[in-house]
Amino acid sequence: MKTLGFLGMGNMAKAVSGGLIQKGVLAPENIFAYTPHPDKLAQTAQAQGFRPCATPEELVERSDAVLVAVKPYLVEEVLAPLKGLLKNKVLLSVAAGWDFARYETILDPSTHHLFIMPNTPALVGDGVLILEEAHSLTPAEFEEVSRWMAALGEVVTLPSHLMNIGGTVSSCSPAFFALIAEALADAGVMYGLPRQTAYDLAAQAMAGSGKMLLQTGMHPGQLKDMVCSPNGTTIAGVAAMEDKGARAALIEAVKAAMARY
Repeated sequence: MKTLGFLGMGNMAKAVSGGLIQKGVLAPENIFAYTPHPDKLAQTAQAQGFRPCATPEELVERSDAVLVAVKPYLVEEVLAPLKGLLKNKVLLSVAAGWDFARYETILDPSTHHLFIMPNTPALVGDGVLILEEAHSLTPAEFEEVSRWMAALGEVVTLPSHLMNIGGTVSSCSPAFFALIAEALADAGVMYGLPRQTAYDLAAQAMAGSGKMLLQTGMHPGQLKDMVCSPNGTTIAGVAAMEDKGARAALIEAVKAAMARY
């Protein structure tokens, strides 16, 4: 597959297209995109270098593989008139809730399809890309798509029944982490840190902690214990977080996100 078309160009699609271009996986001229908002599409196309299309039909015709990145409630409406054009093509989808079984009900049998749940850090090559175990790609197609995704971050394969929770933990959490980083930075500013310095300190501490967990395989509680000295400053902060329900708030955030599927 030499060309990839994006049907929809929201934040997630921008992260994927930008990451693929930045990592040199696909040349900008081999990436196409369509949205019903030509002005915004033209701006993104100019910034990233890909080729905008005037219609969904043009996009499908020019693309070997099509990535569906529209709102989940629009998927069926958008793809219905394209069913014939998608015959014998590869369809990738990042629309939440649209798994293998659901696509089987609306696509031609000759369309090879795979559900992917990326997250926005894919833009900088440090994302999480979850691939559904159930798919209809050929081994060669799956290998190529996996190679594309591996350039954007860590690739994980999950069974269909775990795609939604896996995607919630990985795809929603950048917003949760950003909220935490912003709150920490606000506290830093309150005590005199310059705003950008506070953002940088919080973001790097979060990035480094995540890297430490991944590279060492340690339990998160172990990392916490390493920082919490007896009668120290950190354990006082942890106790305050527990008192305010920080752990429960994050669990409730995941539950609220899952309720939208």
